[in-house]
Amino acid sequence: MSFLELAKKRYSVRSFRDAPVEKDKIVKVLEAGRLSPSACNFQPRYFVVIEDEDLKEKIGQCYPRQWFKQAPVIIAVCGDHSASWKRGDGKDHCDIDVAIAVDHMTLAAADQGLGTCWICAFDAKLCHEMLELPDHMEVVALLPLGYPEKEGDSERHDKARKPLDEMVGWNRYQK
Repeated sequence: MSFLELAKKRYSVRSFRDAPVEKDKIVKVLEAGRLSPSACNFQPRYFVVIEDEDLKEKIGQCYPRQWFKQAPVIIAVCGDHSASWKRGDGKDHCDIDVAIAVDHMTLAAADQGLGTCWICAFDAKLCHEMLELPDHMEVVALLPLGYPEKEGDSERHDKARKPLDEMVGWNRYQK
């Protein structure tokens, strides 16, 4: 499968089959995150894999959607602000580095027939407390992981995405 075919295959899954995810597949998803680039190669990311049902139920309080709690695995993708590169004007690239890792992970999951949904609208403070993270760590995204209940429509991008000419300027801003 080509990269563009894989990118079209990936979609936000909000309904998972009641089937466990094999550990080797979880490790491949984590490895994709590990291999992702980061500013100055500082690698300020950390992954908390949540499979324990009681902890999943607790983390579900941070994002109270029933489908979320039904995912076989939830990965809390964290950023370490004490290890991230800061640009000269102070901009912290931690979130950017974590976002790159999450993107790699979602594509690796799709490549293995797994589904994910990038969750950012959660109670970050509560999640931080529940995972007992140190102050310099931040949960940037929650990534439910499992086998999708149904296949996604890989042609949906023709309707759901802006055409390329609306988002590209050649040699200058063009609107």
